[in-house]
Amino acid sequence: MSARPSANSALRILMLHGYTQSGSLFHAKSRALEKAIHKAFPGSTLHYPTGPIPLQASDIPGYELSSGAVSKDEATGSAKEEPESFAWWRRRDGTSVYDGIEKGLDKVAQTIKTEGPFDGVIGFSQGGALAGMTASVLEEGRVKSFARVCEGDSNQLGYPSSFLGEGGNPIQPPLSFCIIYSGFRAPSDHYEGFYTPALKTKMCIFIGSLDTVVDETRVLALVDACEGKERRVKVCHHVGGHFLPGQKIYLDAAVGFIRDCIAGVDEKTLNRQSDESVENMDGPF
Repeated sequence: MSARPSANSALRILMLHGYTQSGSLFHAKSRALEKAIHKAFPGSTLHYPTGPIPLQASDIPGYELSSGAVSKDEATGSAKEEPESFAWWRRRDGTSVYDGIEKGLDKVAQTIKTEGPFDGVIGFSQGGALAGMTASVLEEGRVKSFARVCEGDSNQLGYPSSFLGEGGNPIQPPLSFCIIYSGFRAPSDHYEGFYTPALKTKMCIFIGSLDTVVDETRVLALVDACEGKERRVKVCHHVGGHFLPGQKIYLDAAVGFIRDCIAGVDEKTLNRQSDESVENMDGPF
């Protein structure tokens, strides 16, 4: 087990992109947050893996061919355009089943093994949902609780074996923090192991009031899946859509949350300070 980082120490943070993005694209879109983290915690490194499932133009709502990359059609040899977009899983049509989720989890586990261990995780949209799952499977006791949830229910997704290390324990200690932007709880009963018992990792969850991609009720379902949600989870609303808010007030909220988590600030103080820093201040809008 690694020691808790000090309040000003360099951090190693796992960054999980959203559906249709890639690690490099998420890196470009989170520059303001990365800069704020580097300023607060000099020497920190942010790691941006890319989801294992390549997407085609037909997988992307509103995609226009002119914005894609040109490649060759293997069947005809003619030029075609394809987006450089990836996912951690695909939702099966007409269901809440996530096809390929095992591959997505395996990619995260591989990144932890080769680039970790990590102090925390930050995720956006589908990557936000995955960030919550990643925090979950690294919590103490989660291997056994998965087994209890899956007992007698073949439809349940079991504990991902790629996250098991020596002695049948998770491949790294629990995360100190988890920050989620427009993330959500997996709605299908197939994934109860991630949420039963409730998540214990301290979380800061951002919700865009104008987000038309991930409805607020889906985000709040993830909040409800957290233990002692009034104490362990900070919910921050921003007047914006489906993106990482880059205004200073929200960057300060994220950095302050990280600092409090790694400093071991008690949960009541953590929640109160976050409330005062975001909810009751005038935003730049």
